[in-house]
Amino acid sequence: MATVELRFSALPEHVRTARLVAAAVARRAGVDESVLDEVRLAVGEACSRAVGLHQHGDAGGAVRVALIDQEKRFVIEVGDGAGSLSELGASGDGDAGESPDVSDDALGLAVITGLVEEVEVGRDEDGGLIRMSWPVNPA
Repeated sequence: MATVELRFSALPEHVRTARLVAAAVARRAGVDESVLDEVRLAVGEACSRAVGLHQHGDAGGAVRVALIDQEKRFVIEVGDGAGSLSELGASGDGDAGESPDVSDDALGLAVITGLVEEVEVGRDEDGGLIRMSWPVNPA
């Protein structure tokens, strides 16, 4: 199992780099070409969400992206260090009357769920963690 790890400052301009690296590693891992746009978009949404949570809560630390090439799946984990702020839209039950940050967070999670066949939204010791996976073509 090969793993590529990225850590970047919670700045919007770094999201594009994460998307490009994720697509390149996914292609090399054997993810079907027709799915690479979905990989790029899902990683962009997850990283943008993490950046937004960091900026909203003035959280320190970095956004973490792990790209994991397993035998039959390609897994991407995007983690933030935003602590309890990571739970804002995780339930997906945000009301229109809530702050824009909460509704944007829920919308971002809905987009990710629509793009990725297998997605888990949870927590680790640093904050939120989004785990997404796609099948790989046999070599």
